[in-house]
Amino acid sequence: MLFNSYQFIFFFLPITFFIYFFLLNKRLVTGAKGFLVFASLFFYSWWNIAYLPIILSSMLFNYVVGNSLNNKFKKVQLNKKLLLTFGVIANVGLLGYFKYADFFIENINFVMDPSVPLLHLALPLAISFFTFQQIAYLVDSYRGETHEYDFLNYALFVTFFPQLIAGPIVHHKEMMPQFASRWNLVKNYRHIAMGLFIFAIGLFKKVVIADTFAKWANYGFDQTEVLHFVEAWITSLSYTFQLYFDFSGYTDMAIGTALLFNIKLPINFNSPYKATSIQDFWRRWHITLSRFLKDYVYIPLGGNRKGHFRTYNNLMATFIIGGIWHGAGWTFVFWGFLHGVALVIQRIWNQLGFKMSSVLAWFVTFNFVNVAWVFFRAKEWDDALKVLKGMTEINIIPFIQYIKQIIAGNVWNLNSSFLNLIIHSEGTETVSIKFGDIVVVLLLLFAFVMVLAKKNSNEMLKEFKPTILSWAFIIMIFFYSFLANVYWRYDVEFLYFNF
Repeated sequence: MLFNSYQFIFFFLPITFFIYFFLLNKRLVTGAKGFLVFASLFFYSWWNIAYLPIILSSMLFNYVVGNSLNNKFKKVQLNKKLLLTFGVIANVGLLGYFKYADFFIENINFVMDPSVPLLHLALPLAISFFTFQQIAYLVDSYRGETHEYDFLNYALFVTFFPQLIAGPIVHHKEMMPQFASRWNLVKNYRHIAMGLFIFAIGLFKKVVIADTFAKWANYGFDQTEVLHFVEAWITSLSYTFQLYFDFSGYTDMAIGTALLFNIKLPINFNSPYKATSIQDFWRRWHITLSRFLKDYVYIPLGGNRKGHFRTYNNLMATFIIGGIWHGAGWTFVFWGFLHGVALVIQRIWNQLGFKMSSVLAWFVTFNFVNVAWVFFRAKEWDDALKVLKGMTEINIIPFIQYIKQIIAGNVWNLNSSFLNLIIHSEGTETVSIKFGDIVVVLLLLFAFVMVLAKKNSNEMLKEFKPTILSWAFIIMIFFYSFLANVYWRYDVEFLYFNF
């Protein structure tokens, strides 16, 4: 059940909302929380009920270990360290078994050629997210920063469906006080209006923008053998914008859904493509993951406290781990490695006192991120090299012809099988839509304006007022998103479901 599916929007979400607040209105607080846990587990099981025992076992295990860490041991401190180590290793082991077992076997087979058969394990949905979230809980419990011992409340913290599948990665201490607050036990109509507003924005980002760019990104990466200069750049930029609007759209929808229940999830995106350095980018992109990597990987490794060389090593290790977390493949490892190298270079640059104009700094940062996304998206090394080769090789004759035809206004008549892509709907009837070059160019320009010149959804939410005009805006983009969903596609999965 996807956030952009009709089952979720018209059935699951309203039914869950009304039953939850009906129980609260009857002062059945425990029953309301229990129902919300049940609804969240039902939401999770919708894809495959076989996933349910995994998340339940993980949740029970971490609750017991976390409670043990919370209790003050009278024995030596080493006991708590050993228990924390055991808990972290168990969580990483669970994640590693399902997500990386076949990757490990493939590499062993490549090096040693033992022909070990692959396990072909199905990756449990959201395992990366709820595993990291519970590792953070164990570490916080070890530090004495958690004060919640009730299993129902812990289950609600882990399974709360708006952020269960793809984040944001939340801390126990920022969620449980909200569920405990008596002010959050009654319907808040301003929160409802704000939630619908940002949910509608997220739905539009996903269905209208991200899924449109996905057509060119998928065609360029997966279906085209050779990409020329313009095609390669359209492919890379299409994925760069697809990924942003897909994941930030999901986060907006998660924040909006949670607001209906009076819960405020942390901000996960803050105009990352406005960043003027790679460090600035990671302060804006997937903020809760960056926070996790900093607090639970980089700082425990020593952070920047043990000299420059150790700092560089810690940065590299942190971002390689971040790359591995995203997927079981060497392209993900290399993507993390690239970002680690970029952060090390930026740190050296700053230490040497060099400066760069903000415009040039943005240009360098954006293009680095765009190139790095090529490895993130590529299924194989050859796919990444194909796109990068096209981006760096200018065949001057067709390029000049392309420019001439644009100047002459013949952009609709260009003979490009890539740019004039035929898109088919995924419904019962096939609908063909021919996109000319001018549409691609205009959409890319539109995306640049959206991410660089316009306020982001967080800023819009802060200024939101439930007026007739704002309700008209919500209805309009909901309606347009539904039309796009019906006409072009049906319930396309979010990208981060694969991670």
